[in-house]
Amino acid sequence: MTLENIKLDIDYVRSQFPAFKDPISKDWSFFENAGGSYVPQNVINKLTEFMTSTKVQPYAEYPMSKKAGENMDKATSLFASMINAQKNEILIGGSTSINLYVLSNALKKYITPGDEIIVTNQDHEANISPWRRLKNNGANIVEWKFNLENHELEISELENLISAKTKIIAVTHCSNIVGSINNLRKICKLAHKQNIIVIGDGVSYAPHGLPDVKELDIDFYTFSLYKTYGPHLALLYGKEEILKDLPNQNHEFLNGEYPYTINPGGPNHEELVSLIGIYEYFNNLYNHHFNEKNMSILNKIKKINNLISNHEENLANPILKYLKSRKDLILIGKDNVQDKDRAPTISFISKTRTSKKISDILVKNNIATRNDNFYAWRCLKALGIDTNDGVVRISLTHYNKISEINYLIKILDEKLN
Repeated sequence: MTLENIKLDIDYVRSQFPAFKDPISKDWSFFENAGGSYVPQNVINKLTEFMTSTKVQPYAEYPMSKKAGENMDKATSLFASMINAQKNEILIGGSTSINLYVLSNALKKYITPGDEIIVTNQDHEANISPWRRLKNNGANIVEWKFNLENHELEISELENLISAKTKIIAVTHCSNIVGSINNLRKICKLAHKQNIIVIGDGVSYAPHGLPDVKELDIDFYTFSLYKTYGPHLALLYGKEEILKDLPNQNHEFLNGEYPYTINPGGPNHEELVSLIGIYEYFNNLYNHHFNEKNMSILNKIKKINNLISNHEENLANPILKYLKSRKDLILIGKDNVQDKDRAPTISFISKTRTSKKISDILVKNNIATRNDNFYAWRCLKALGIDTNDGVVRISLTHYNKISEINYLIKILDEKLN
């Protein structure tokens, strides 16, 4: 059987997530995944084990402490392998916003007055504000604006913006409003011809397929672990040759100890260890669907990515088609998924109702979603959308099922007519 013929076992997937049996959440269609995903039992188990047996200061020689440190290192090593990085190239911090703010402070050393930093108006604010603040260090901020007709960031426009003074490009891998997947590999190739550092925000991409950072050849890449089936933490990857030269943002005695130099405070210990549960979940998912056992962690992840993408495409296309067909609704972004060019993060507005009104209708019918600007207010402002009322966002992931999509369409059809 070819990979294309293997379908995601949705019953098995949902059996791994306690939320689908919990009295509070079991009767809801959960479409707010871009705000934070459910967690599998493996993650809960690892968190409970740590708090029960090893909630002590790690890295001492007594057994509870030793095990705590070993599991913290194991979690970091596993996630490095899952994205094709070295352990000393990743750090786990409190959030993507914090990670990028600290990184921007560290990268100030590369900025001299008159240098240019390219940011987009499609990103979440976490990957815009930290770089815009560097204008206080003399940087000129250049905005890469998306095309208002197709809502896409176009490479040809980036080519026009890059100059001999460009030092940094900060860009989203996938917009949390538009849903389009930007070609980071192509952006990095273009940027590196002029020794420009590229920072990729993968928060809206990673839940649908963990990245191969070496394949992207990106300099820095970050995503939120609480949106990839874990606790409220975030991962930041950086190329070793850049990381080791960044000025220390941590305690003075940690000079030279990268990546700790840009991770002040470090991660929450018990939540860090619970990341082992994400690996276990993906590994179980692989073993459930595939027979080949002698497979590297990275290659297992790539097969799982493909399995998930195919399932999510089947979820997204019916609702995209429905929203596009309605004359009273305006869909933002592409109206179908082809060749994995769009995430199942779907935003729309109404010509006749507020986004809040539609969101309220859905919630009253046990559909968990919301209206907001989702911290992408520059994107909404460019589209002429009220940033307070925002968009209605339907954000899917691989544990959603087609019956939930059919129910969503049914409710929209009944209540909006």
